[in-house]
Amino acid sequence: MNQQQQNTKKLQKFVAQAIKQYSMIENGDKIMVCLSGGKDSYTMLDMLLYFQKVAPVHFDLIAVNLDQKQPGFPEEVLPNYLSKLQVAYKIIEKNTYKVVMDKTPEGKTTCSLCSRLRRGTLYEAAKDLGCNKLALGHHKNDILETFFLNFFFSGKLETMSPKFKNDAGDLVILRPLAFCKESDIEKFSYHRNYPIIPCNLCGSQENLQRKKVKEMISNWEEEFPNRNAIMMNALQNVSPSHLLDTALYDFNSLKNKQNESTLIS
Repeated sequence: MNQQQQNTKKLQKFVAQAIKQYSMIENGDKIMVCLSGGKDSYTMLDMLLYFQKVAPVHFDLIAVNLDQKQPGFPEEVLPNYLSKLQVAYKIIEKNTYKVVMDKTPEGKTTCSLCSRLRRGTLYEAAKDLGCNKLALGHHKNDILETFFLNFFFSGKLETMSPKFKNDAGDLVILRPLAFCKESDIEKFSYHRNYPIIPCNLCGSQENLQRKKVKEMISNWEEEFPNRNAIMMNALQNVSPSHLLDTALYDFNSLKNKQNESTLIS
């Protein structure tokens, strides 16, 4: 088995782990695969197409791209690619680019507003297409970076969940690449020779906090190999009683035996 095959098997193994551990796919599901034109979403589509063939249950896929009307966006790339794959797809056209540019103060990052607009549009599209689930291409590195961004800059212990419901409760969102390393995805993408479409909104913003956090985590991994795997395990091994959130653990009910006997007498 050559390196390319080994890398493919590795990704398939981690996607299978995520699907099984979080009960992502069930018989009869119709999953909308959000395709941005980047390496992650292309890889996710490939993985889901593979599992569609080998899974013991039947589920449908439809690839959806949101054309945000960014200047120079190559509109023909994704339709050509998906047509060759013979994958059902839909291109949604909505000028969120103009909204983001108009609403974002000079010098501020566009990611937050862009993400909200894109998410709302995609959720609505999933319902219109009769999909009960929606798949996003976030991977292991995204999950770790988001955890530290929230920890350092938002004051909360929170990250991207592998599976959750939207606020309306009528759509389940999946992240099948949750256990996949970005470096493995990059190798896979290189060998697959995807027609990558760069993002002209966030891709040009060099001072994003996420880039700083990414560099920090990368340096840790270089100095202490396997650190990322340990941190990922930590996110799956939470002890509410050893944190400080009273909404997660009933600290008020804790009493020692002496207090209890005093109260009884």
